[in-house]
This record gives sequence, structure tokens and C-alpha cells, in this order.
Amino acid sequence: MSFNIKETFTVFMVLFAVIDIVGNIPIIIDLRKKAGHIESGKASIIAGVIMAVFLFVGEPLLGFLGVTVHSFAVAGSFILFFIALEMILGITLYKEDEDDALNASVFPIAFPLIAGPGSLTTLLSLKAEYQWENILIAILLNVIVIFVVLKTSSRIEKIIGQNGIKIIRKIFGVILLAIAVKMFAENLPELLNKRT
Repeated sequence: MSFNIKETFTVFMVLFAVIDIVGNIPIIIDLRKKAGHIESGKASIIAGVIMAVFLFVGEPLLGFLGVTVHSFAVAGSFILFFIALEMILGITLYKEDEDDALNASVFPIAFPLIAGPGSLTTLLSLKAEYQWENILIAILLNVIVIFVVLKTSSRIEKIIGQNGIKIIRKIFGVILLAIAVKMFAENLPELLNKRT
């Protein structure tokens, strides 16, 4: 067991920025109105399980497909880069269909809003740099934060306001952009070395 507070905090911040649960509060409130009720605990646990399973199964799955973790990390850095651009510039490059609110706790909140392509790609990208124990703890901490936010989403929106949510998104967008550049710079040489 190689627990490292700095690593755990870094991974927590990256996942928190990618999941962007605070920025998704307006979507969550809208889904709550459509569905009538959202099971915060169920949505948080399912999202956490999806992320934890992918953390361990994702790499063997990539190996089966003939893709290295470093190449996945480089691809992940591009996804982080575009997510960061969305957050900073306030644009939408890709949007999931959120019309189906039959079981909003699982779809689309747990997947793909929380445990979506961005967060799953990020997990494997992070696994190329950090210890799995620290990533797992960071996932657990994010699940707790997600649960609290889902439970108190209406109150948070009233306290922070629309402008507050926009400011938070932009701050985390800049952090995410810097992390994407770092991830790309650290994994590209490894990828090129394996090809030569």
C-alpha cells in the first residue's frame, strides 16, 4: 500500500474537474423536475462502482485491443484539453442526450454525466502516472462529494448563483487545461520511445 496525500489530492482535483458536478447542477435540477425524484445515494454508488471497475478492467481491455496505457493517456489528454476548453470558453463541443428521465438516478446522472467518457478516459490516463490505491481513494472522495452535491443541488444553486457556477467552471477549466498539457508532455516521449 503506497498511500500518498499529494497524489490523492491531485487525482481528486482532476476527477472533480472532469466530472464537474458543480457545473452540472442546472442539468441535475432540470432532471429532478422531469423525473420528480433522484436517488442521490444510488446515483453516487453506481457512478463510483463504474469508475472503480474501469480502473482495474480498463487496462486489460486495452491490452486485448492492442492499445498501450501511454497511448491511451495521450488520447485522454486531448479529451481533457477539449473538456477544459468547454469549461473556459463556455462552449459545447459534445452533448449527451438527456431527454430520457425515466430513471434519472442511473441514466443519465450516474452514467454518462458522472462516470462518462471523460472521467473513464481520465482514470486510465491517471493510472499511467499515479498509484492505483491513491486513485481509488480519490474516486471514493469524489463519490462523497457527488452525493452531497446531488442531495443539496437546489440549495447550492441558490447560494452560489448562476454567475458563481460559471466562475467555478472557468477556474477548474484552467486547472484542467494545465493538467492536460502536463499529461501529454509526460506520456508522449514514452509512447515515441516504444515505437522506435
